[in-house]
Amino acid sequence: MDKSLLVKIFGFGATLIHGDTLVLDRWRWLKSHLPESRNDEKLIDIGCGNGAFSIGAARRGFTTLGLSWDERNQTTADLRAKICDVSSAKFEVQDVRHLDTRKDLIGIFDYAICFENVEHIIDDKKLLRDISNCLKPGGRLLLTTPYLHYLPITSGDMGPFSTIEDGGHVRRGYTEAMLDELCQQAGLVLEKTSFCSGFTSQKITYLLRLLSRINPMLAWILVLPLRLLPQYIDWLVTPLIRWPYFSICIEAYKPRYSSNLDQQNTALNDLTYVHQ
Repeated sequence: MDKSLLVKIFGFGATLIHGDTLVLDRWRWLKSHLPESRNDEKLIDIGCGNGAFSIGAARRGFTTLGLSWDERNQTTADLRAKICDVSSAKFEVQDVRHLDTRKDLIGIFDYAICFENVEHIIDDKKLLRDISNCLKPGGRLLLTTPYLHYLPITSGDMGPFSTIEDGGHVRRGYTEAMLDELCQQAGLVLEKTSFCSGFTSQKITYLLRLLSRINPMLAWILVLPLRLLPQYIDWLVTPLIRWPYFSICIEAYKPRYSSNLDQQNTALNDLTYVHQ
């Protein structure tokens, strides 16, 4: 079956409902935190998958670059961008673990997004630092990743988590403190933490996974009408029953000016160099 048939028929919205039921939640979160732009702003999508968020950001006025190690994903993303008539979304095959080798990407992006990717990377500290280096001073990072204290949707969410980077999760997830620590190490300021994918989304995902064991296509068809429910009731039900969200989301900022401490360290290094 043509993987982009629904996109050809229904347009951009279909890129958000092909597989993972939680993708739509992440898009709604991104839309609410990524303002529309008419200022020639640039956005980099780290681990872009099939390109839905890169294409969506381009439709909001950004020139976007989506990176993924998977050539098949990039081929699909390119095709979907053409179908959606979005020429400002480009895609490249790039292992984001080696983002530091891309000197051409340093300091040129106004926004970076990294959705459900950092939990796949063993050296998450390096990844955040490399993403920070791609941002201009004043640039912003929007990131989502599993919340450490989620309740497993199905048994696979309990682990065991991989000890090597084989495509699976190498850790269960993150807390706000853990993400703040990563941001500080990367020279970013964590401005705000929020969550997405609450109780209703998780139960719909459970149903999809359960039915997919019988027939994936039938599962997708049966679950499709339910996908709109979370945006109307998750905000009410999830906190009411104190159900933990599945993903934690952050907005971080790259300072426009060096701190006094940074300036002092630079001056000290210069003095040390002179004396040597």
